[in-house]
Amino acid sequence: MRLYAVVAAGGFRRYSTYRTATAAGVFTNVVFGFIMAYTYMALWEERPRLGGYDTAQALTYVWLGQALLMACAMMGGGFEDELMERVRTGDIAVDLYRPVDLQLWWLAGDLGRAAFHLLGRGVAPMVLGALAFDLALPGSLWTWPAFLISVLLGVVVSFGVRYLVALSAFWLLDGAGATQIAGLAGLFFSGMLLPLHLFPGLLGEVARALPWSSLLQVPADVFLGKLTGWGLVEAYAFQGGWAVVLLLAGRLVQTAATRRVVVQGG
Repeated sequence: MRLYAVVAAGGFRRYSTYRTATAAGVFTNVVFGFIMAYTYMALWEERPRLGGYDTAQALTYVWLGQALLMACAMMGGGFEDELMERVRTGDIAVDLYRPVDLQLWWLAGDLGRAAFHLLGRGVAPMVLGALAFDLALPGSLWTWPAFLISVLLGVVVSFGVRYLVALSAFWLLDGAGATQIAGLAGLFFSGMLLPLHLFPGLLGEVARALPWSSLLQVPADVFLGKLTGWGLVEAYAFQGGWAVVLLLAGRLVQTAATRRVVVQGG
């Protein structure tokens, strides 16, 4: 496990070197945060308590989305392009010969990436949002660790989805299309555009049951105090269940992909 901790630390350091890109990303998150905040204010002025949120909670949801956008990679991003390129060039054969687990290697690196983005691109937009608007911040200190646990589970779920997308390159060779589809699905079904509680009928039920809801909707509800006690346990079970399912699916697809490399003579 020490090796994977080193890989995670390396992932954190790797993304911390892109300081200009990080500053530009923070600026972008803040701009979009203000745009969405004023849009939400107009919407909630017409429909108070929409989706069970008051205006302060709705605004908090907006800034949480901006804070978690890159950490949970709702639109994709991170290791997928690199892994797909290694499949395309055949360098993946070198990775498969290493005395490490391929899936855990990429997971550790992605956890380091997520940790940096949570701090580097998450804290500043949230602080600026709290200074500019009246946000519904947690009243209990215990809410913060509960929220961070939910975010961690969301990151693992996000990795599971993106790992499957990346492995599609073994069959598609060019996985750009799969990446774009997954990014759009993540943007919509995570609740980044609108809280999933606003989705009507069957669409809302399906959206809340899909793994992408673990990326923002569930952590946001934990942060806002919507999930406490047994509800919090159920939320963790939901996220953890999807994490296990996706990681196992990734393991099965990885095994099939490895056999494909052998068949092709790699």
